[in-house]
Amino acid sequence: MATINRKWRVIDIVIASILGIAVGLIFWVWNGIGGAWYAAANAVTPGLGGIAAGTWLLGGVLGGLVIRKPFAAIYVEVLAASVSAAFGNQWGIETVYSGIAQGLGAELIFFLFAYRRFGLLIAALSGAGAGVGAFVLEFFLSANYAKSAMFNITYLSMLIVSGAILAGVLGHYLVKALASTGVLDRFGAGREARKLV
Repeated sequence: MATINRKWRVIDIVIASILGIAVGLIFWVWNGIGGAWYAAANAVTPGLGGIAAGTWLLGGVLGGLVIRKPFAAIYVEVLAASVSAAFGNQWGIETVYSGIAQGLGAELIFFLFAYRRFGLLIAALSGAGAGVGAFVLEFFLSANYAKSAMFNITYLSMLIVSGAILAGVLGHYLVKALASTGVLDRFGAGREARKLV
């Protein structure tokens, strides 16, 4: 089995940083839209608001799929959350805590597959993992433990579905689209797109 270089190159840091900043700007735009969607869905059924969270889980998935090295998912998600917080949002510093938890959830999936598999299934699983990370943090930070079991089951389910689809599947196809342009040719995703692997 071929050895995989786990060391970060300068280009890895640069591209991960660009991804983190770009996703942070997406988060910042999504804060108003997703926040309203979250509140409206929760008004229909408590916990249903989790369906709006997938976009906030995108950073870790993109980081893992593009960089393909340990801590890439965490780095991109935390940087994106920090950018969102720096531009100002309704959650303040808690946004960074969310980035850490969500990034860890996505990172765990890439770790479980030894940073060797990056297809659609892994992308969806990492998005779902980010959703589980968000759930665990909010269970304690937002005192969701004091809410009903039905709320928590619904909320967790919606976070997993939203993470798998909005962060995972969308992230997978976004990376494929970027790779097809040639901008990721120095990464595994780009080489795969160009049939160089």
